[in-house]
Amino acid sequence: MKRILTTCLATAILFSAKAQEADKALARVRYTFTHVRDTTQRDQPKVENMLLVTGKNASVYTSYDKLNQALKMQQQLQEQIKNQSGNGNMKIELKSEMKTQPTQEDYFFFANEHKMITKERLFNNYLVEEPAATIDWKILKDTMSFSGVACQKATARFKGRNWIAWFATEIPFQSGPWKLNGLPGLIIEAYDDKKEVKFEFAGLENVKEAAATTNAEGDVKIVAPNGGVGSVKIMGIDVNTSYLGAEIKLPTDAIKTTRKELDKLKAARDKDPQGFMQAQMAANGMQGSFRMNQAPRPSGAAAVKTEVNNPIELENKK
Repeated sequence: MKRILTTCLATAILFSAKAQEADKALARVRYTFTHVRDTTQRDQPKVENMLLVTGKNASVYTSYDKLNQALKMQQQLQEQIKNQSGNGNMKIELKSEMKTQPTQEDYFFFANEHKMITKERLFNNYLVEEPAATIDWKILKDTMSFSGVACQKATARFKGRNWIAWFATEIPFQSGPWKLNGLPGLIIEAYDDKKEVKFEFAGLENVKEAAATTNAEGDVKIVAPNGGVGSVKIMGIDVNTSYLGAEIKLPTDAIKTTRKELDKLKAARDKDPQGFMQAQMAANGMQGSFRMNQAPRPSGAAAVKTEVNNPIELENKK
C-alpha cells in the first residue's frame, strides 16, 4: 500500500493555477441525469441532479447532489468542532443521507485550448488533463423549445453510442453536460438513441455570487464559542463549493497526474479502503480518527451491490 502511494505521489506534480485562467461564469444549467447501468434492471436506473456552470471559454460539469452533500457535511463538521472546542483529541464522524454515491468526477472543458481536465478526489484532489474529444456532429433542421429556450437538433456517434442533442441557438457557448461539447450553442438536453443515458433539461439559473462558506483551498470557516474565527482544512472530503460562485477555475490545491497513476491509486483504495485512508492521512501529517457512516438500511435489508454492465462509454463497434 505505502509503496503504491509513494510511487503515485512521487510521479505526480503540483498543478499550477496559471495553466488555465479563471473564466467568468455566465450561465448555470441544471440537468436530471439518468443512466441504466445494469441492463438486467432497466427499471432501476441511477438518477442524479447535475450542474453545468459555463462561461465564454470554460465550463465545469459537476454533481449538484454532491455539492449539496458537501454543504451538509460542512454544517456537521462545524457543529462537531464547536461542541468539542478545547478537546485535544478531536473525533469527527460525518453521516451521509444519500443512498447512492454521487458522481465524483468533475469535468472542466476549455474550448479555446480544446482541453478536458477531469478532477477526481481520492482524499486529495487530482487532475487529469487530456485533449477534448472532437465530436463529428451533424446539425439537423429540427427545432424544439425547452421551457422557452429555442433549440436545434444535432446527432453524432460518440463513445460507442448514437447521441441526439438539442443545443440553444441563442446561447453561443460550446459546452454541454459530461464530455458532450463542440456545437455552436449550449447543449440543453442530450440522450442516446436507446434512452439508456439521458441528460434532461431541468432549468437555467442566474449566476450569483455564492456565500463565502469556503475559500479556494477548501478550508471551512469555523466560528468558535468565544467569537474567534479560524479555519480547518477537510482532507478527503470535497467541500469546495466555488463552482457556485462567479468564476470557473481549477482548484489550486490539486495534484496533476496521469490516468494510469490515478487508476493505481483507485485500485489501492478499492483493495483496502481503511488502509488507504490511514496512509493518506499519515502522508498529509494528520492524526486522529475518521469515520463516515452511510445512511442506514431498513431492518433486514441486505446490502445491494450495484452492477455496471452498461457504462456511459462503450467500445465502438464496426
